[in-house]
Amino acid sequence: MNVQRLLSFAGASLLVTSLTAHAAMEVPDTIKVPDGHKVALETVGVGEITYECRDKANAAGQVEWVFVGPQAVLNDRSGKQVGTYFGPPATWQAQDGSKITGTQLAVAPSSAGNLPYQLVKANPAEGKGAMNGVTYVQRVALKGGVAPAAGCTVADKGKKEQVKYQADYIFWAAK
Repeated sequence: MNVQRLLSFAGASLLVTSLTAHAAMEVPDTIKVPDGHKVALETVGVGEITYECRDKANAAGQVEWVFVGPQAVLNDRSGKQVGTYFGPPATWQAQDGSKITGTQLAVAPSSAGNLPYQLVKANPAEGKGAMNGVTYVQRVALKGGVAPAAGCTVADKGKKEQVKYQADYIFWAAK
């Protein structure tokens, strides 16, 4: 993706300088994008993650909060909506209708109370537009999103809770 195309995706207010802000950011080695890729787009995802109180796998009679899926708006650095993020499967969709799904490659712990860092390998884009050429997505700059603090008991089975979160999604393309 070239800068002109990205600007049409993200809006004129997206500054070219912001395209590389996270490229130099220190992230855990496990979520670093392989050499030969460049930052194609930076977004700020703001939304909620849904959890459901369900039976714990391989633990009869026990329950736990289980991740159900995200629902977030993707904004450029000026706060203008440029897409959405939802799932499952994890899907990033640009305002032009192009979208990608991906496969998680790695996670790394972030600070307490926040989702982990994440690296996703993008599948080929569906539709023509801003998501064409995206090869990886990093989740960084995390705020919130972990399973609810509220108890999950056998009596709560089936109960759903939504937890607010924010994360930067950095989209990468081959050079």
